[in-house]
Amino acid sequence: MDSWTVDKTRKKMNRHFYSLQRYAGISSRYTCPSCGKKHCFSLYVDETGTPIDERVGRCDHESSCGYHVKPADWFRDHPEANGKDWRTERPSWLDKALAARKQKPICTIPIEFVNRSVRLDIDCHLTQYLNRIIDPVVIECVRDAYRVGVTKNFDTIYFQIDSQGRCRSGKIMKYNPETGHRIKDEEALGKVTWVHALLKKRQQLPEDWQLTQCLFGEHLLLKYPDKKVGLVESEKTALICAALMPQFIWLATGGKTQLGTKLSILQDRDVIAFPDVDAYDTWKEKMASLDGLRITVSDYLETTATPEERDAKIDIADRLLSEAKASTQSRKQSQRYSILQYFSPEHRDTVKELMDELDLVPVSVKSFDGTT
Repeated sequence: MDSWTVDKTRKKMNRHFYSLQRYAGISSRYTCPSCGKKHCFSLYVDETGTPIDERVGRCDHESSCGYHVKPADWFRDHPEANGKDWRTERPSWLDKALAARKQKPICTIPIEFVNRSVRLDIDCHLTQYLNRIIDPVVIECVRDAYRVGVTKNFDTIYFQIDSQGRCRSGKIMKYNPETGHRIKDEEALGKVTWVHALLKKRQQLPEDWQLTQCLFGEHLLLKYPDKKVGLVESEKTALICAALMPQFIWLATGGKTQLGTKLSILQDRDVIAFPDVDAYDTWKEKMASLDGLRITVSDYLETTATPEERDAKIDIADRLLSEAKASTQSRKQSQRYSILQYFSPEHRDTVKELMDELDLVPVSVKSFDGTT
């Protein structure tokens, strides 16, 4: 959770923690004071849900706007605000903000939709690709553990199941079965969608159903209370890392900037964050501001990535897959060589045909009389 202390005096007397207001519908998002767009501005609130000021928050339009005023910056630039208590000296606009802060029950998806979609006998396009690099038995175990679903079009469903076993929703993504890359073609229909959106369209969920996300893989925390946690950005990365580095519980934020209140579930856990190569500075700064969490940001990619890898914006899974591919290729290459001993001359043509079919290279051949 994002946290700041108001000032040194108040830190000693009464420590306040601030975080971006949890999404509770469109009424909990305001007009950005910078770009002027509506329903895209998140306010910073304290532990009681009280906002600091209508200008202290973050715009969702990070690329086109980028407005972001943190509580620490606000109190530094407005020392007069340190003595105010917004609980008794609040402006009228706060009434609406406080009303929106009231927590509603978390909306969930019936688990039956998860059970119907997790088909271990059918590979999605992503796992079709991964099966060629990683042991298919391992991939199947990972799919089962993370409850990864598959659509009739062989797309991947990343279900978000929280620590209480509730399904928050499922992100549906398309992949190229030959390359394993996401299909980002703007012309591709449904390249990224959500299970709850489809169910609402079919009127299988009420119109007022609202999404509240959690970490992908969060349900595994209770199952493995003593394991360290590996935190990555994408769900695909979490699956690959779980297959190749099972000593961690791998969780995914679902996005480069998805580092808000959903991380609070990681309190009392030892966490190593593995940012994509282009997100190291962002994650390093963000994690340093999260009070009460033991998160170490790995600099492995930051210190080892080549210029080509930086241009490709690789993540930890790309590095692991590259090593796995090299290992697989080396193993296949070594399997091309064969030492054949003691076969009768009349079987020579049969053996040669078999070796050609298997692409084997003879190293040594001995006949029954011991001649080479």
